[in-house]
Amino acid sequence: MLNRRDAMMRMGQVGVGALTLPTLLQAQAPGAHAAGASRRAKSCILLYLWGGPPQQDMWDMKPDAPDGIKSAFRPMQTNVNGIHLCDQLPRLAQQADKLCLVRSVTHPSNNHEPSVYYTLTGKVNNTLVVPRNQRNRRDFPNFAAMVSALTPPGSMPTSVTIPKPIGHGGVTYSGTYAGWLGSRCDPMEVREAPNAPDRYAAPIDLPADMTTTRLQARRGLLNLIEDADRRMQNNRATEGLSGYQEQAYRMLASSNARRAFSVDQEPSWLRDRYGRNEYGESFLLARRLIEADVRLVSVIWMYVAPSGTVSNVWDTHGGVGIPDGQTGWSMLRAPYCLPSLDQAYSALLEDLHQRGMLDDTLVVAMGEFGRTPRINPQQGREHWGACSTTVLSGGGIRGGQVYGKSDRIAAYPTENPVSPEDILATMYHALGIRPDAEVHDREGRPQRICDGRALTAVF
Repeated sequence: MLNRRDAMMRMGQVGVGALTLPTLLQAQAPGAHAAGASRRAKSCILLYLWGGPPQQDMWDMKPDAPDGIKSAFRPMQTNVNGIHLCDQLPRLAQQADKLCLVRSVTHPSNNHEPSVYYTLTGKVNNTLVVPRNQRNRRDFPNFAAMVSALTPPGSMPTSVTIPKPIGHGGVTYSGTYAGWLGSRCDPMEVREAPNAPDRYAAPIDLPADMTTTRLQARRGLLNLIEDADRRMQNNRATEGLSGYQEQAYRMLASSNARRAFSVDQEPSWLRDRYGRNEYGESFLLARRLIEADVRLVSVIWMYVAPSGTVSNVWDTHGGVGIPDGQTGWSMLRAPYCLPSLDQAYSALLEDLHQRGMLDDTLVVAMGEFGRTPRINPQQGREHWGACSTTVLSGGGIRGGQVYGKSDRIAAYPTENPVSPEDILATMYHALGIRPDAEVHDREGRPQRICDGRALTAVF
């Protein structure tokens, strides 16, 4: 069993007296004019399977491949004739009519750090120092940051990352925030809360002794201080900040905003359907945030051990020191991989469809690369950027289809090769953002947000 955290995700502490939340809310600054593509989706949920999920064992099985390459799992017929998934994904197989499997994603990197950067920003960064590539303000902004830059601010943050950004050992990977766009366009990030016995904590709950009335009184005091400060620092930066503080106040005082983070308001049967674990509750929270008008939710799939150590469990080499980590097959069968993915991902698609939200919500499942065709001595597979699968759903995407094709061992694309920037261009296109829209860097130079080509054929 996973170490269950009912309070797994919580906003960074909100100091109401000092009102520190506005710093996070700067993620919604419009960095450029709205782009002109017709909108297909209002929002996006990005399911990032950090570590590199094996295409041959999940999405693009090759049952006729030679021994040493062929998966230990069997292909399963889905609810779409001719499309097969791994037999460890039986619930998702019944949602295949909502899936577009892009089986020809390719890039040249076999290392986690540059591959994460490339898949999230659409840019190759040859300056990254592996593995100590701490993110910095020279980084190209990631997809979440660009969406924030090109979306007018509302009463909720434009972009939220849960449960935490990609990183481990004190290093947060480059490519996980706004880089040179600045903190105004950073995704709002969430951190773990202490364990709780039977309650999913609302991340922006007021402190126990802080009623809304008292918040309003403190706001009055804050206004007096800010009026004096503005007189001393009458510049554009100060004027801009006041708008974020106003929005922070609205969020703190808004029951709608607080409700969005309260997964315990969902019926028990639905929480059971998603899974009472970190992954199921992350996916359910993503749906609630989208429902409350957050435009982009990035769910980073990671395993957090009881000690607090973070593991990228889709990195299925085998022979690693985590539960069920002796072989690649045992990792995939463990609760932190295929069983929880099958339950939570299928529940999310089913739930969005039943609520009439799937047409307006693009759902993307991807990792930073795929895995080698050849199976290693630990019955796992190594890193492989040359071929992987990205799965698209909703947001105007036509379900029940396969785009692109790989060779007989899923090593290289043979039809319609797709780059990471093409995937990002498709995501921008689905949200009604032109991939050739421009923002300005710190030196005022125009920068195209994406160099890729949208896969318009899949819509």
